[in-house]
Amino acid sequence: MTAASAAEPSTARGPFRGKQRVLASAFVGTTIEWYDFYLYGTAAALVFNVQFFPMDSELGSLLASFATLAVGFFARPLGGIIAGHLGDRVGRKALLVVSLVTMGIASTLIGLMPTYEAIGWWAAVGLVVLRIFQGLSAGAEWGGSALLSVEHAPVGSRGLFGSFTQIGSAAGMLLATSAFFVVQSVLTDEQFAQFGWRIPFVASALLVVIGLWIRLGVSDAPEFLEHKESGNVRKQPLWEVVTRHPRVLLVTIGLRLAQNSVYYLITVYMLTYLADQRGDSTAGITAVMIASAIGLVTGPFWGWVSDRLGRRTVTLGGIIGIGVFGWIFFAFLDNGPLILLPIIVVLGMNLAHDAVYGPQAAWFAEQFPIEVRYSGVNMGYQLGTVIGGGIMPMVAALLFVAGGSTPWLICAYLTLLCVLSGIAALAAHDPARAEALARRTDPGPAAAADSAEDPAADPAADSVATEVAAPAAADPHRPIQETSH
Repeated sequence: MTAASAAEPSTARGPFRGKQRVLASAFVGTTIEWYDFYLYGTAAALVFNVQFFPMDSELGSLLASFATLAVGFFARPLGGIIAGHLGDRVGRKALLVVSLVTMGIASTLIGLMPTYEAIGWWAAVGLVVLRIFQGLSAGAEWGGSALLSVEHAPVGSRGLFGSFTQIGSAAGMLLATSAFFVVQSVLTDEQFAQFGWRIPFVASALLVVIGLWIRLGVSDAPEFLEHKESGNVRKQPLWEVVTRHPRVLLVTIGLRLAQNSVYYLITVYMLTYLADQRGDSTAGITAVMIASAIGLVTGPFWGWVSDRLGRRTVTLGGIIGIGVFGWIFFAFLDNGPLILLPIIVVLGMNLAHDAVYGPQAAWFAEQFPIEVRYSGVNMGYQLGTVIGGGIMPMVAALLFVAGGSTPWLICAYLTLLCVLSGIAALAAHDPARAEALARRTDPGPAAAADSAEDPAADPAADSVATEVAAPAAADPHRPIQETSH
């Protein structure tokens, strides 16, 4: 089968022509993956510290619970490495199916796991093992889903297409927080503690079936199929990333730090902080639900804006916003009226965070050539996630104590991460900006490419590696470079 024959038929107008199932696969599959992953984060803040890690102090129980949350993040790079190696050699779709099934099984078993009261510390051991499998699955998921959507994107729409993978995160968080909100609303506190928290985990089995039905109907992008048929598949793609693209790898790691840290401050640590300082965590859950719902719109919006202004401009604006937001956020949590908390969370999540996260799938893919792209984006994304988000709730809890039971050290730490992410953004290649400039100065060719009868029929038109600059296409070992006009 040739790459051209694998292209989907033209069935709609505009950039989404023939791509609906690809985008649905990226969105639904990632939504289910992150629903399961974020369920654990919410439960770690509300339930696991009491039911699985009884300690002499509340802080000890909380730190133990957040430590198991971090275990999943530490497993993600390993999952990303394995999936990247196989995905660059075999294909994106196969790895995405495996990751979805693995996450569904692990989450369902967490919902069935006996507590410490029933089987002692074996409960904690079982929880950690299942969390590791969640981490391996999440590590495999994002890179494959991002590349599947971005590599199917027509010229000038990679940011928009990639954002469908990104909003799966918002949708997953919305489902996870909504599931806990509904269960807490209809059950008493005793019922929730006894069995109610398990219901959202067990329900993930049904969602996985839906996701598999959609995902099994999608094929790899023509660009990758053409690369695979060319015989240029690398035997050691991960090694090539480390030895030939170390600068780009560091850039992608850096781009994750601020964005992922503020996300877990809002969605995980805030729940514990409000419960301890204000005696009310439900206000935080409600605010996260609202921001997650809005994120279904703001994620694609920022991806679309990055296609027109460039990734760097949009991302730097978001990073600066995150740095300022951290200080405002904790000042409000200490003294502000909680009825206005959704407004504050929306400012942090949908304006600042989403401006960084929305374009991220496309920007990461643009940094690596096709033969090592899955390995590169996965490794950079997952290592940045561990450093930025995985340890953030635990670090925040420690910094709060070290700061004299005040959050100023947390805010300073977040500001430092913003500086590092800003440096990474300045160092990253930004071919989208060059494309946007080319369309404004010479709209003829771009317009012709965008209005082609079927972009998928011409693999070169959709190729992330060849659509921007001839020098990048001439040397397959180079990432996409910015071009001058």
